[in-house]
Amino acid sequence: MKTYFVYILKCNDDSYYTGFTNNLERRLIEHNESLNKEAYTHNKKPLTLVWFETFNDVNNAIATEKQIKGWSRRKKEALISENWDKLVLYSKNYTEFGNIIDGSSTSSD
Repeated sequence: MKTYFVYILKCNDDSYYTGFTNNLERRLIEHNESLNKEAYTHNKKPLTLVWFETFNDVNNAIATEKQIKGWSRRKKEALISENWDKLVLYSKNYTEFGNIIDGSSTSSD
């Protein structure tokens, strides 16, 4: 059975890169060697692996990568730190729940 990985790298500019691969070790080497000058991580080395998950289904891995790529920075950081309460909080609909972080709300009480 083939194994796939979705991963998050922390770049030296404090940004995050989310990717997908079937060989995590090889892919990390490729990122750090950065031969492709057009790649997002090319000028952001050193790169640190801060999170990964394994999958047996390639379609599930690809869907998860795409989902995480669409997340906010704070939601990715909640995942990385395994703070499930914050991950749920940051997943709530912004329009319905307002900016919970600073206490403002778009709904009337």
